[in-house]
Amino acid sequence: MSTPALSVIVPLYNEEENVPILQRELTAALAGLDYEIVFVDDGSKDATRSKIALDPEGRVRVLAFEQNAGQSAAMYAGLHAARGRAVALLDGDLQNDPADIPRLLAKIDSGEADLVCGYRARRKDTVVKRITSRVANFVRSRFTRDGVRDTGCTLKAMKRECVHALVPFVGMHRFIPALVKGAGYRLMEVPVNHRARQYGVSKYGLGNRALRATVDMFGVRWLLSRQLGYRIGSETPPR
Repeated sequence: MSTPALSVIVPLYNEEENVPILQRELTAALAGLDYEIVFVDDGSKDATRSKIALDPEGRVRVLAFEQNAGQSAAMYAGLHAARGRAVALLDGDLQNDPADIPRLLAKIDSGEADLVCGYRARRKDTVVKRITSRVANFVRSRFTRDGVRDTGCTLKAMKRECVHALVPFVGMHRFIPALVKGAGYRLMEVPVNHRARQYGVSKYGLGNRALRATVDMFGVRWLLSRQLGYRIGSETPPR
């Protein structure tokens, strides 16, 4: 199996109108790069899966869940299925701009960071969503000490080895920076474009997310405090 330079992971849930547009944008943004795109269909009930155009060169792969498992599960499955030396995460609703991916990747290639997180400098969301997100990010960032201002922005790029720092649990996607930084990797943020949703509705709404995120936050803080810390000084070769 080939090892491309980059794997782009795109979780999808009922995004039949957005997928063709997103795929065209990704193809244009990644032109000249050695890449694969891993679409993860999170149990969509519409025609999302049939709208994905397979690539004759094998650069497009599709993981299809039997039923909806959530954003964290889709991201985790896609990241572990990725073959690239670097991996990027991107929302499937067109609010993230694929044109930003090369800029994030350049920060990794230059050695500036192991994980690069996009932050939405000019968000195209409702006032309520922006305010709740700002408060949640403020609390989470200071409690987990990841220093990231916008963990809700899915657009991220990281070295493949950072994936091993992630722990599979519902809500994991909100704590990717904390888990990766806690494992000793370097991270940085860059401003990225954010666009208003054109088709469909948000699939992962507010609901009782604040309560769940708070519980998760305490769990992640505990996990980080209990991590194993060791360095191998030397190893005796076999005779």
